[in-house]
Amino acid sequence: MNDEQKMIARACLEGAETNTMTFPQIVGKLMDAGFESYAVDFRRATATYYLPDGASVELPTHRIGLPIAEAFDTGLVRKAISEAQRLVPGYTYKGFCNKAVAAGCVGYIVSFIGRRALYVGRTAETHVEHFPD
Repeated sequence: MNDEQKMIARACLEGAETNTMTFPQIVGKLMDAGFESYAVDFRRATATYYLPDGASVELPTHRIGLPIAEAFDTGLVRKAISEAQRLVPGYTYKGFCNKAVAAGCVGYIVSFIGRRALYVGRTAETHVEHFPD
């Protein structure tokens, strides 16, 4: 992984956390830089960006100030995703993360080649969200 790719990963994370980039913009920028996926871990407050050859860069994310709910509530996860997709008034990425954690989500994986995101609960329950067409 080269320095430019690391810089792009950092810029995309910052863009999400400061609400200056949308999810489709982030996906496009990361794909153009050669990334195939990334994973966000709410427990460790990290985001890891992966290249097809296995190289990765792990970056610190903002800390969620809430405990992760014990039960994984797929309905609440879907609602948070829907709000993000529609960019409802007042939407923020940090607000999305808070809602995901309150729904029992410990993190998520985004696969560009699979065109989906996988949200994971504390007991390894999952919700798969396919990218809209």
